[in-house]
Amino acid sequence: MAAIHQTKSINLALQGGGAHGAFTWGALDRLLEEERLDIEAISGTSAGAMNAAMLKTGYLGGDPGGLGGREGARAQLAHFWGEIRRAARRNAHPVVDWLGAFSPGIANMVHEAMRLPMDTVAATINRSLSPYQWNPLNLNPLGDLLRETTCFDRICRSCYPHIFVSATNVRTGRIKVFKNGELTVDVFLASACLPFLFQAVEIDGEHYWDGGYMGNPALFPLFYETGTDDILIVHVNPIERPEVPQTANDIINRVNEISFNSSLLRELRAIAFVGRLIEEGKLSPSEMKAIRIHAVRDDETMRELGFASKLNPRPGLFDDLKAAGRAAADSFLRAHWDKIGVRGSVDIRAMLY
Repeated sequence: MAAIHQTKSINLALQGGGAHGAFTWGALDRLLEEERLDIEAISGTSAGAMNAAMLKTGYLGGDPGGLGGREGARAQLAHFWGEIRRAARRNAHPVVDWLGAFSPGIANMVHEAMRLPMDTVAATINRSLSPYQWNPLNLNPLGDLLRETTCFDRICRSCYPHIFVSATNVRTGRIKVFKNGELTVDVFLASACLPFLFQAVEIDGEHYWDGGYMGNPALFPLFYETGTDDILIVHVNPIERPEVPQTANDIINRVNEISFNSSLLRELRAIAFVGRLIEEGKLSPSEMKAIRIHAVRDDETMRELGFASKLNPRPGLFDDLKAAGRAAADSFLRAHWDKIGVRGSVDIRAMLY
């Protein structure tokens, strides 16, 4: 019976994906109910990073009810996604709300473009104007929402849980990982900065775009800067599709899925390589960590959604994704609890080779 009540520690890796981050909200909601599970650190990109910020804000008592702890984290996540839901109901994207007041013609163009895959969106908007032209004041309503919902002073002062946020350096093309005391509104905006919608975010003289291009999410901070060897990845981008896409939209959508998973798969390949060297006795566990990988995913649900729904969610999508995320996390806990701290529940080699 002792093992049943054993507390275990994990690190979380949360993918970005716009409105699809509601799946991660549901997964976190279920994981936070599990009192036997401690979260040492979270690495997140875009919506994944914002989920991490909400979890930590609520955990430290910054939720609307001041509950703190696990219930505070759950309440703060619900509050944040409730605000996103209200913005989505007002329009296809909060950008369109204020853009329409300045230029209704451009607002209509953006509104229609949101219905299309990412490359088509970029081509449609940037064929005529870039964000530096149609958004010269660099307004981003997401910044106001983050200021209202995130207690940056608290999450920067407290180390637990650690938060790592990924962004892509526009000039160098390299990943930049911000952590703990470095976290600001601009860091989260940079991690979610789609270059065809927003101007690059400047931080300390460098400019950044969405972190998903180079780290979705970054895993390396979790095994270099924490003591926990178990990483639970919450996927919102399907890794596999059973059918070869044949329409133009389906092809573009699949290219985007592959692109936004590529950095994650490269890191998983490196983890598998190190694990094999340790198993074969060519590396000592004291030299390199043998990382145990776990996953919460529902590719069947995510395959039904395209890129357009990340920016233009249909009514009811948030509720559906939250429910799917909770169910996927619950299935993981039921099936793989005994593996946490012992061995990975994901066969990385089978996934990659």
